[in-house]
Amino acid sequence: MNAAIPRQLLNAYPYAQVDDVAERQKLVIGNWKMHGSLALCREAIPRLARSVNPEVQLVLCPPAPFLGEVARLAQGTAVQYSGQDVAEQQSGARTGEWSAGMLAELGCRYSLVGHSERRQHHYEDDALIAAKARSCQQSGLIPIVCIGESQAERERGETAQVLYNQLDWLMTTPLWRQAIVAYEPRWAIGNNHPATPELAQQTHALIRAYLAQTDAVAAAKIPLLYGGSVKADNAAGFMAMPDIDGVLVGGASLDTASFLEIYASAVLCGSEHRPVQQLAQLARMVA
Repeated sequence: MNAAIPRQLLNAYPYAQVDDVAERQKLVIGNWKMHGSLALCREAIPRLARSVNPEVQLVLCPPAPFLGEVARLAQGTAVQYSGQDVAEQQSGARTGEWSAGMLAELGCRYSLVGHSERRQHHYEDDALIAAKARSCQQSGLIPIVCIGESQAERERGETAQVLYNQLDWLMTTPLWRQAIVAYEPRWAIGNNHPATPELAQQTHALIRAYLAQTDAVAAAKIPLLYGGSVKADNAAGFMAMPDIDGVLVGGASLDTASFLEIYASAVLCGSEHRPVQQLAQLARMVA
């Protein structure tokens, strides 16, 4: 990884003094993007509902037109559902958009904000994404804030600074400690070249260390997810890493059997919360 954790950050990293265990929620999130159908909703949700384990939350992000049907099908089950995006305002003359309050009325618990495809195709910047996260928080939703670097930024060794800038904007929101952060390197999305579990772990440790400069306890408890070409044959490798608390799954979530394999991998990786990593362990990892 080009952007290793800076030594001065490691030296300030306060987790070595944290004795308790960070109780972080484990999640597997399926983002259908602009795919799917009512038929898929009706096929997938009953099957998924039969497999949900209380130790690992299962969340679907269907296209907005299907959220009502997903809400109906998921009622009385442990399947959670989420928006793929949300407006930064609660109401207004915003044709084609929907507010966090509307998602909350449908029973959503979460919404994605800042997905790389929104950044790329809709030119969303960090200020707008922070405003969307605030809107979620005002309506009682938990924002799943997506961050990540491009291939060019990675090759220039700018990974750390790009992530720090994105995290700085997140930390302008008053309830950032209740957010979920999804690291999705843009160079690994929608192709057959995901980050390795080891590389993803290094980056997740970097993210957690940076958050810890502001609030070590919160940093220990914020779930960090990995997204980027997650499939049934590599999910277990990501979930086995100590700073990876779940996965954000794209195309593989459209195949219910494949998505269930990914979910089973998360459950089998262990239900016990892992201890917070100590300073020496991080130092060895990036040495």
